[in-house]
Amino acid sequence: MGIRSFRPYTPGTRQATVSDFAEITKDKPEKSLTKHKHRHKGRNNRGVITCRHRGGGHKRLYRVIDFRRDKLNVPAKVAAIEYDPNRNARIALLFYQDGEKRYILAPNGLNVGMTIMAGPDAPIEVGNALPLSKIPLGETIHNVELVAGKGGQIVRSAGTAARIMAKEGDYVTIGLPSKEVRMVRKECYATIGQVGNSEFRNLQLGKAGRTRHKGFRPTVRGSVMNPVDHPHGGGEGRAPIGRSGPVTPWGKPALGAKTRKKKKLSNRLIVRRRK
Repeated sequence: MGIRSFRPYTPGTRQATVSDFAEITKDKPEKSLTKHKHRHKGRNNRGVITCRHRGGGHKRLYRVIDFRRDKLNVPAKVAAIEYDPNRNARIALLFYQDGEKRYILAPNGLNVGMTIMAGPDAPIEVGNALPLSKIPLGETIHNVELVAGKGGQIVRSAGTAARIMAKEGDYVTIGLPSKEVRMVRKECYATIGQVGNSEFRNLQLGKAGRTRHKGFRPTVRGSVMNPVDHPHGGGEGRAPIGRSGPVTPWGKPALGAKTRKKKKLSNRLIVRRRK
């Protein structure tokens, strides 16, 4: 993947950068693997806003991704690398030998025409999915399951990869991109390689309109509100917060307060917390 910049003909193009989409080989998605996606716009089932600053954005068609990789010991040929508007990674269209088609996350180094497979006896090659117990130490992985058979839940974002660090008993210790080290059951599946589109983190939107296209609405700072509207509000001119630390509009600590439950059952599986 490369990054394109523009001549500053307008204020919006002066700072904006976009992907060159050089790796994309197919423009339109596979119709049988798409479905309608209802946009919640930050509302719950009663229509009440539970997540502020969401709404609008470009209409999207959802691509059904195979995170489970449960079609075992059946070779599949990579037919295309496609763009997915619902995630920052690219997706790969697979044609299995029995005629079935599926989408998976496209890792770095996966090209059209390659053959991949999922199963405990699959070779250690990019794009193949295996149980953690079958993957050698030091190997980079992504799309990692936390519950066997549930499908990959972590390490799915563009450019991310985890690493197999140790094996002991029924658990495999993996190092995550967040620097957290945790144990996962050895039966859980993971895919070999690093998620593609790693240059995504270097893109610059360049203008407010591109944020609106993503479905995000403007955020008003609490410090410019009145005291009745926000704990940071009020005062003359640019007043400080006036509290020991920043808080949410409802008075809860913001920016750094730990929100993980202290008695969560999976705490015992975390060897080292993320920074």
